[in-house]
Amino acid sequence: MILSFSASCNVEEVAASCDAVRFFQLYVYKRRDIAVNLVQRAEKSGYKAIVLTADTPRLGRREADIKNKLIVPQLKNLEGLMSTEVVSDKGSNLEAYANETMDPSLCWRDIAWLKSITNLPILIKGILTREDAIKAIEVGAAGIIVSNHGARQLDYTPATISVLEEVVQAVGRRVPVLLDGGVRRGTDVFKALALGAQAVLVGRPVIYGLAAKGEAGARKVMQMLKDELELAMALAGCPSVKDISRSHVRTDRDRLQSFL
Repeated sequence: MILSFSASCNVEEVAASCDAVRFFQLYVYKRRDIAVNLVQRAEKSGYKAIVLTADTPRLGRREADIKNKLIVPQLKNLEGLMSTEVVSDKGSNLEAYANETMDPSLCWRDIAWLKSITNLPILIKGILTREDAIKAIEVGAAGIIVSNHGARQLDYTPATISVLEEVVQAVGRRVPVLLDGGVRRGTDVFKALALGAQAVLVGRPVIYGLAAKGEAGARKVMQMLKDELELAMALAGCPSVKDISRSHVRTDRDRLQSFL
């Protein structure tokens, strides 16, 4: 199991309490020294990779947050480095905080900068097109995460499963491709693997389990996904993950081609 953590979780506390393989999800702030601090702490604490969040140059218009006047708590990793307190008399505190602190100038050239401050492999999260996948490899990404940020950044963004195969074909197995978003059942994992993903990231289901029953709830969710995947594999005639192939799924493109 690989666990990915961001600035909301304290790097050192997670390292001390969890023996899983850990990736650190990085958001780049206008103050680059904060990114350097977080990356170096993650490396020192035994994390195995940096996951660069590439799809948040600005925060998307999250209307529910605006309506509910969301307030961001102080993030554990940023204590002593930067405050999340911002002056905002309307709308989302998160939006105001992001606009003040996030670096909208982040671009492909910054991958070289990030590689210069760490020896850890860098995975780029937020890739949705063939062109961006190729560019990510060109700038030295060690892996790609197909993600639309939980569909919270841009309305009508494509579902990640619908663009996964395009990215996989562009990459050509030069680096691992992971899928993030929309994984709710073991059959979703099965479909992602069939379309070429090496692994999937699970977000909301684990959070729901954690909210309901703490650590036991989170573990239960992962066990349910594992059991459902194993059942799907058995019913599809796949003794192992390596036996899952493209022939086990049928996409809208396949259906269209069958009519042509």
